[in-house]
Amino acid sequence: MKSIFYKYRKFFGVLLVFSIITIYLFYVALKPSKTLPIFNPSDVNPELVDSTIQYISKYHTIADFSFVNQNGKTITQKDYEGKVYVADFFFTTCGSICPKMTTNLAGVQKAIINNPKVMLLSHTVFPEIDSIPVLKAYAIKNGVVDSKWNLVTGDKKAIYTMARKSYLAVKLGRPDQLYDMVHTENFVLVDTKRRVRGFYDGTKKEDMKRLIEDINFLCTE
Repeated sequence: MKSIFYKYRKFFGVLLVFSIITIYLFYVALKPSKTLPIFNPSDVNPELVDSTIQYISKYHTIADFSFVNQNGKTITQKDYEGKVYVADFFFTTCGSICPKMTTNLAGVQKAIINNPKVMLLSHTVFPEIDSIPVLKAYAIKNGVVDSKWNLVTGDKKAIYTMARKSYLAVKLGRPDQLYDMVHTENFVLVDTKRRVRGFYDGTKKEDMKRLIEDINFLCTE
């Protein structure tokens, strides 16, 4: 028996290698490929979506916008054209979840700093407080890189509209206050076609790992 194995050792060796390769190819072929959903208003918690669009179940995209960033520059959708980006809502005097969110988004910035396809966009929900100088001081304090990350302010109605009709990311505030809104911990991932592809808890490190992985995936999609 040993002499037979020895005599045909090359044959058995080739057969073993062939078997391993075949099994691997079957595994790759049968393994589900990574995908990311495309979110529409009807897919999201109604509390975060304006009532006028909650019925929409397809073709939702981020609307055109125009705000002013920490350097006094007007930022529009043109600055994000062809980019994968992460959007969120915050305010500089927030003492609850915002500091954690900002720290974690700074970590995302570090991860994508050398990727020209990716940017960040943070909107204040208190534009009456967060003026350009206030945003600039906040940006410096938190290590914001101007070429990668815009902190924007502007008309409160416009911010409200973007938050609830485009990014599907904030709750209604006090009913007696016009365009009042309560931001959430959500980071919103947007693809190059201006579609919402993911929501991530901006206070959780594990969600930041998933966000970075999904950013990289969209860059190769």
